[in-house]
Amino acid sequence: MSVSTVPSSLARPLWQGRAWVLAGIVLSAFTLRTAVTSLTPLLDALGREFQFGATMTGVFGMVPTAAFALFGVATPVLAHRIGLERAALLAMAMAALGLLARAFVGDTLQLLLANAFALAGMGIGNVVLPPLVKRYFADRVGTVSTAYITVLQLGTILPALAAVPLMQASGWRVSLGSWSLVAVAAALPWLAVLWMEARGRSEPARELARAHDHAVHGGDAAPELAASAPRGRVWRSPVAWGMALMFGMTSLITYSMFTWLPKLLIEAGGSPALGGSMVALFSTLGMISALCMPALAVRVANPFPIVLVCVLAYLGGFAGLLLAPMHGTFVWVGLIGLGPSTFPLALTLINLRTRSPAGSAALSGFMQGLGYTISCLGPLAFGWLHELSHGWVWPFAMLGACLVILVIGGRMACKPRMLEDSW
Repeated sequence: MSVSTVPSSLARPLWQGRAWVLAGIVLSAFTLRTAVTSLTPLLDALGREFQFGATMTGVFGMVPTAAFALFGVATPVLAHRIGLERAALLAMAMAALGLLARAFVGDTLQLLLANAFALAGMGIGNVVLPPLVKRYFADRVGTVSTAYITVLQLGTILPALAAVPLMQASGWRVSLGSWSLVAVAAALPWLAVLWMEARGRSEPARELARAHDHAVHGGDAAPELAASAPRGRVWRSPVAWGMALMFGMTSLITYSMFTWLPKLLIEAGGSPALGGSMVALFSTLGMISALCMPALAVRVANPFPIVLVCVLAYLGGFAGLLLAPMHGTFVWVGLIGLGPSTFPLALTLINLRTRSPAGSAALSGFMQGLGYTISCLGPLAFGWLHELSHGWVWPFAMLGACLVILVIGGRMACKPRMLEDSW
């Protein structure tokens, strides 16, 4: 019995069971970015604590996209073997252990490894949570997906706001380690779901188990992650390359800002708390665009003008931060926060530029795999150029070059044509 065809007499028991799944999805979504934005506002203080400079700060900035790229490829294989629910539990367990370990590190390498371990768990979570929405909430995909996206963005904003106040009140170890509590809380509903599906005897537990058993078939514990073989080669399509360039440049700029915006403002005379609050503002505008952009993108045949508006917003924000970082800071960061609207635009175009599920899967994998790989270089190169030049002109010049590539990629991706016609 599928979730979407549950008789009305069983709707209430099934919803009681699905409440545990919903709690797991929501708490896990909140956890997926905490390792990033709880760390970046503290990197300046941690650099003094552990004696590392701009290049190592850039390394910390590149680890998230590297982990997301690597585990975006590896997670489907894992999920097919152990199942989506166990993979979600593993993701939160790894996140909790990594986040907690950050509170006990004694040097730069230990901090890097602990953060990477937490991000590996979050990379697994990135992959398995959307198909869990599809498995258990086929009748509410839009509503639950919106909640998932909103909470994920809140999990990006709140750690950035709280990181410095927590450090000032209790020290950096408490500030870094406290987010493990959220990951532990996110793991508990998955334990309950697994127990209910295996041994639960109540009516909600039985209905939850039926929903699981209906989805799992043929020895495949995660058929939602299986895709039929594409009939073409995605890398031959200009649509795919345009999407990968647009997605990659957007991610590169985003994670460069996550990493370096606090330090830029501190060097300009601002406080660490200002740096954290500006990362939160940057993330808040990302949440607004994530909620609004899909509805806008489906209403225009060629959304390339949206890309140009985003690039102009980036340019205005970059110029402001470079020339007058402490005058109009909210305006400059607000403009930069509008720029990553090309991120949800790219995700929306996956379905608008393909005709088949196989095409969508192939385009998504190519775009995110190549895009996240390219974006790894951003925070590292930004920091290296800052260390080399002892200023911010060269780093922002690099981001300006990335904007040129973003425009080229956006033009290729937005042109009204289908992947299957050119692969």
